[in-house]
Amino acid sequence: MMFDQTYLLISIVPLLFSLWAQYRVKSTFSKYSQVGVRSGMSGAEAAAAIVRASGLEGVSIERHQGFLSDHYDPRSRTLRLSPDVYDGRSISSVAVAAHEAGHSLQHAHNYAPLTLRSRLVPLTQIGSRIWFLPFMIGLGIHSMGLTMAGVVMFGMVVLFQLVTLPTEFNASNRAKALLASTGIVSSREEEAGVDKVLDAAALTYVAALVASVVQLLYLLMRAQGARGER
Repeated sequence: MMFDQTYLLISIVPLLFSLWAQYRVKSTFSKYSQVGVRSGMSGAEAAAAIVRASGLEGVSIERHQGFLSDHYDPRSRTLRLSPDVYDGRSISSVAVAAHEAGHSLQHAHNYAPLTLRSRLVPLTQIGSRIWFLPFMIGLGIHSMGLTMAGVVMFGMVVLFQLVTLPTEFNASNRAKALLASTGIVSSREEEAGVDKVLDAAALTYVAALVASVVQLLYLLMRAQGARGER
């Protein structure tokens, strides 16, 4: 059996951390979505202002369905903002929009972690979907090669999440600086709200990495255990 009692025990803390991080980002976004910015800008307007102030050309901004589904697509150079962010005129809206605009700046300036993350996407998509097949088959037929192939595939997922951390932190730092320099947020209270929204969002990436690292360690432990049983 793949996920035995040991796995359940070691995964409790990462699971609780992930649940807490998800709760915090949703509650923080909800709280500051009720607090307007003095500039009166919507998320879409804030993102456009940041793009213009940074001298970028060819970056488009679109409304994208889904709660907190905001992301930057480097292939089409498009900022896709959820309705609450695109239309909202709150601290939460401009914070998230500015964060995504930060990714467009990273792309324009060839920020290395973003470039690496983009290159890892195909391998990560494949690895996340099929890693368990060679791993389970390898355990079943006592093939260390197949088992480790599964571990390596899952390891690509962990590497992607590891590279994601500096990418997201850097985008948030760019967002905070640009919101202040462009006057989109103009008080210490607004800046503090932006900090809380973006810091809460960053926690979800940390939680995801912690959970995946724990699972990778468990897979390695199972693979070594299977080797010892041969």
